[in-house]
Amino acid sequence: MPKVIALAGKGGVGKTTIGGMLIRYLVEEAKKGPVLAVDADPNSNLNEVLGVAVHSTIGQAREDLKKEVPAGMSKDNWVEYKVQESVIEAGGFDLLVMGRPEGPGCYCAANSLAKKYIDVLKENYPFVVVDNEAGMEHMSRLVTQDIDVLYVISDPAPRGILTVSRILSIIGELGLNIRKTAVIVNRFGPLNEDATLRTAGERSVAITGTIRNDDALIEGDAAGNSIFDLDRTSDALSDAYAIFRKTMGEL
Repeated sequence: MPKVIALAGKGGVGKTTIGGMLIRYLVEEAKKGPVLAVDADPNSNLNEVLGVAVHSTIGQAREDLKKEVPAGMSKDNWVEYKVQESVIEAGGFDLLVMGRPEGPGCYCAANSLAKKYIDVLKENYPFVVVDNEAGMEHMSRLVTQDIDVLYVISDPAPRGILTVSRILSIIGELGLNIRKTAVIVNRFGPLNEDATLRTAGERSVAITGTIRNDDALIEGDAAGNSIFDLDRTSDALSDAYAIFRKTMGEL
């Protein structure tokens, strides 16, 4: 059975970068076959972290529903074809991007498409990594409801820890089937350690692991490098890999 791993957290905490490090970890360490990476954030940029170009999205497939279905094809077959067409193949992983709808309206139709066909696609992969949109609202419309590991990402700021606390508190209300939840504090350092740990204690947030600030990661991002270009000795990558080994050892 495929293992589904999802990431959540408020905007700007480095969630997508950590998602990229997770995908690299699975490609390099798990070696069980290609990983299906799903960018479920309408503000898509996981492809940039992974170093691949996007040629089609689920949002575009949604717009195609408004057009005439080709002769000889049912509507369901046409949509399935467009979703399959949206899968971007890369070295060690495939990427599926939700994207923004081109027309007016909410993302409900695009999410419904993603849920339906990710359930079909994921049977071909040992691991599925879902990078969700920022905040808490998306938790009720996750593209998949069965999750083996949910990584909730925060920065060291009290607001980040508060968002983590709120996400953890609503998980039970949403009826999601989550096997394990792990909290990661990103950009952790000696200047914010005391305040972070104090806020986490006040909010009863158990921190699973921390990832240090890393100049090499910042410089690589500014240069437009992918996460696969980051040196294995990087502080951030070393910290992330240690967390992944700890939380996914039995997967």
